[in-house]
Amino acid sequence: MPDFSTSAIMLRRIDYGDYDLIITFMTENYGKVSFIAKNAKKSIKRFSGILELFSVLNITGKKSRSRLSVLTEANLVQPFSQIRSDILKTAYASYFAEVIIIWVEEGKPQNDLYILLKHVFDLLNQGLLSGEASSILFQMRFLHLSGLAPNFRECSNCRTSLESFSDSRIYISFSKGGILCRNCRTHRSESRELSKGTLKQLMWVNSGDLKKAERIRFTSRAISEGLDFMEKFVSFQIGREPNSLNFLRKIRKA
Repeated sequence: MPDFSTSAIMLRRIDYGDYDLIITFMTENYGKVSFIAKNAKKSIKRFSGILELFSVLNITGKKSRSRLSVLTEANLVQPFSQIRSDILKTAYASYFAEVIIIWVEEGKPQNDLYILLKHVFDLLNQGLLSGEASSILFQMRFLHLSGLAPNFRECSNCRTSLESFSDSRIYISFSKGGILCRNCRTHRSESRELSKGTLKQLMWVNSGDLKKAERIRFTSRAISEGLDFMEKFVSFQIGREPNSLNFLRKIRKA
């Protein structure tokens, strides 16, 4: 089978037997791809010290008739080592990676999500944004790029615009996928309320390019409300709560 090459971000690694690894990458050209790296745990020449979580690599693989491609070569581009040296950054990066693993189909190109993940990992690694702000940025842009973004502009039932809402706190229905006005709201477990200010800051994150989005300075209320809402809304939309989210919450609380 022919070789193929691409830039890739390492999302997950699992020991397989005594010497092999099964590795999942988010690639620039092929979406999410899982590889078997044969003899990776004892190969000094090919893989020594570079197959680390969250790193950006140039990889070469060989497509196989089985489910897993074979990783034949990898060269380190950006190690993002500052993420792995900080437990809170690691917790956030693990959450972002697991969201991608759950949502993205194997072998389906998702270049915009690759760019987003790489950009947010870079912000985390350099400490240019806090973990909380990076998380809100990642989750909002992920939802937008995946076609899952909540409707914050108008009532999801009667189409009354947000600007016409008189309430200072806005009701959001998960099942409706967006805000509901006072006349249309129904109290269910899969819902949240956000202040109008938080809502507008979240909307601003999805306006313009990533460089513009990273300049936002969230209020403390927007951070608290935004994280609580986004983590529950993302889990609802992708169909389950990532295992890494529970770990992230414990680390954040500590």
